[in-house]
Amino acid sequence: MLRALAVDDERPTLEELVYLLNADPRIGAAEGASDATEALRRINRALESGPDGPDAIDVVFLDIQMPGLDGLDLARLLTGFARPPLIVFVTAHEDFAVHAFDLEAVDYVLKPVRRERLAEAVRRAVEQRGAALPSPRIPVHEPDPDHITVELGGVARFVPVDDITHAEAQGDYARLHTDKGSHLVRIPLSTLEERWRARGFVRIHRRHLVALRHIGELRLDAGTVSVLVGTEELQVSRRHARELRDLLMRRP
Repeated sequence: MLRALAVDDERPTLEELVYLLNADPRIGAAEGASDATEALRRINRALESGPDGPDAIDVVFLDIQMPGLDGLDLARLLTGFARPPLIVFVTAHEDFAVHAFDLEAVDYVLKPVRRERLAEAVRRAVEQRGAALPSPRIPVHEPDPDHITVELGGVARFVPVDDITHAEAQGDYARLHTDKGSHLVRIPLSTLEERWRARGFVRIHRRHLVALRHIGELRLDAGTVSVLVGTEELQVSRRHARELRDLLMRRP
């Protein structure tokens, strides 16, 4: 089973996280550290113990914003270790997701932490470790093709796909844009492209997937092509320009 270390400077949050981890049958033991410096000492002891030693740590559940050495700083330090533990970031802010995955984090969980969401992060850590461990009994629901689940402040919300104007690639994540705001989901843009092709979404750039029905204008300027989606102008790459023009010409 995985051995986990939770790191958070807020004591109630840390205690709740350790409790939830210890309740997961795939976690053999979970302990807490109240700051990154304490965590680093604990991880050093784990590395000296070896991967099969009594003090070993397989995965660190790490807050980002902490006084002194923050979570991103600690994760950068760990990348220099020969056999670092896996990292799952647990934070109240979605703004650091791209930086987190640049550091090869296993997952990025938003606070307040829900048991089901934490279980998914544990599953990903187990998968990455290549261990065949029992899964907790969490109900599995088939995805709703008309909605996509996003996480906002620790609450799962269901956004209608028809409300999404375009999606933007951000590493292993995609940022979904609607008229009311944007949401970050951990789904690659290529997966959304395949899933939503039949719903009128088209790739216009390596970074952008756009709903045809939300394109207000197609603009040509000195050999460059762009589209107006709401109030935002998005560039169209040369390889996608002809296909996009053909699709817009056929649009009823």
